[in-house]
Amino acid sequence: MSGQLFIQILLLIATAFLVVYFLGNRRKARAKAGVKIGFIVFVLACIWAVLRPDDLTIVANWLGVSRGTDLLLYALVVAFMFTTLSSYVRFREQELRYARLARAIALRNAIKPEDELS
Repeated sequence: MSGQLFIQILLLIATAFLVVYFLGNRRKARAKAGVKIGFIVFVLACIWAVLRPDDLTIVANWLGVSRGTDLLLYALVVAFMFTTLSSYVRFREQELRYARLARAIALRNAIKPEDELS
């Protein structure tokens, strides 16, 4: 398997995992903890990549990518998809909560129509 094909498959698997993870486990406490742990790991990996860029190139070559900067770009693409999907799901849930709240307030403050036959 060529290096480029390997990284493409890896990126597609990461993308599919993110979609399934966010759409299936959004409200669970374990999912929220997983997001925080993933974020910390990502930040530590970024710090490591800045401090030791030659190591990133070695890892990139091991994964079949020619340069460390390309590997970092691929990781940032996955992180961007993660952030975009997370924001979309969160905003959608918030809109649903606002709609439920508006319905509850409307029902609570409803005015009964007067009898027209009286």
